[in-house]
Amino acid sequence: MKDAQPARKNVFVNLGVFQLLTFIRRGIFYTFMIPYLNGLLHSVTDTALLGTLNMVGSSLGQNFLWGKIADQRKLRARLIMAGESTAAVFYFIVFQVHRWLLNAQANFSAGLSLIIGLSVLEFFWSMSDVGWAALLTEVTTTKNRTSLVGILNFIGSLGRIIGITFSGYLYNNGEGFSQGTIFYIVITMLIVGVLLMWTTSKSTDKSAQKTTDGEAENHGAAASTNYDKRAYRSFLISLIVIVIGVSCVNQVFPVYVTPPEGILPSDLETGLVLAAFSVGGMFMSLACGRLADRFGKSIVLFSGLIVAIVTPLFYGMASSAAAMALVYGLNGAAYWMILTVGFVFAADIIPEDRRGRMFGRYNTVIALSWGPAGLLVGGPLADLQVKMLQVAPHAAYVNVFYASSIITALGTAIFWVKVTRKKEHMAAERLQKHWPTSKR
Repeated sequence: MKDAQPARKNVFVNLGVFQLLTFIRRGIFYTFMIPYLNGLLHSVTDTALLGTLNMVGSSLGQNFLWGKIADQRKLRARLIMAGESTAAVFYFIVFQVHRWLLNAQANFSAGLSLIIGLSVLEFFWSMSDVGWAALLTEVTTTKNRTSLVGILNFIGSLGRIIGITFSGYLYNNGEGFSQGTIFYIVITMLIVGVLLMWTTSKSTDKSAQKTTDGEAENHGAAASTNYDKRAYRSFLISLIVIVIGVSCVNQVFPVYVTPPEGILPSDLETGLVLAAFSVGGMFMSLACGRLADRFGKSIVLFSGLIVAIVTPLFYGMASSAAAMALVYGLNGAAYWMILTVGFVFAADIIPEDRRGRMFGRYNTVIALSWGPAGLLVGGPLADLQVKMLQVAPHAAYVNVFYASSIITALGTAIFWVKVTRKKEHMAAERLQKHWPTSKR
């Protein structure tokens, strides 16, 4: 039936607007949060705790609470609404505490209040992440999922660029945070997002229910036969290694290129290089659907992994801002290719009754890129070389880039051996079972 199509146009338009608002908000809030915190804490290590503790809070919420609720209640859009509403309230409370500590001239405590407050916030806010992943899976099909997820990632990348552009004006040497301007803008955008989800919750929940009913005959049986716990576990293990490998340079690369210690001569060139990552990812997200339809999801995913392995090897060889932007842009394209197809890969093998819990684990793995990969791998590896082995900083950073390639290659090998080859072997066994060769 025509009205039973899961990804109806009006639903997807609203999801696209929500995605745009989400990434504009993230660009506005988090672009200058690290420099702002560093000015209060005067410690790079303490500042890096933000991404790590955020990841811990989000992971605990998704894996121990919200994933189970999402699977039991089946109200994905309403879970997003609850998460966004809670976030708006928390942002207001966190700012009031932060402002009070600043007035008391307790700068270190004021910075620490942001880290702790935002980390506690992530525990509750992560219900929105679970709801979004489950909802997006339910309002798409295996045929159109790659294209639609790619388009949403394109919209997200565009929103992030917009947010980063405005963040420079709103930050205003820290006053955007200390005076609350950025907080109140973010709160307003969260409220708009809640209203948007509220107006479309009935249609998305109805669409999701139709998807479940429409696919019940074939997908319900597949949930018990095609879903392999060990295969999904192997997929997550390989993804952990890949995400750590790709993201462990996140804290090192900006230092490597930023003047005056970095290789680039001006802030303008640095900004262009850093923006190239988002631009490359934006256009690759848009192209993922066509590429997957033409060559297959596995080929596209492996292509992204190969580019992610190769590009860090050229960071140390790039002799100009243009060359560095090209390489970093290709790395961004590879990263978003992995995220887009990786999400679709997970969605295709997770059964409907476990989407909340299983996507909670998937989101936890992706969250390693927020801070833990750099804090636990890239940063210590660079510091060890510089402080203990007396290696020149430039050479130490280049060695971290090499390590990134090696770790990503290891994760790719695990994915190939434990997931892809096993999947092909299972498919061959099923084919032989349905069409056995005749004995002579």
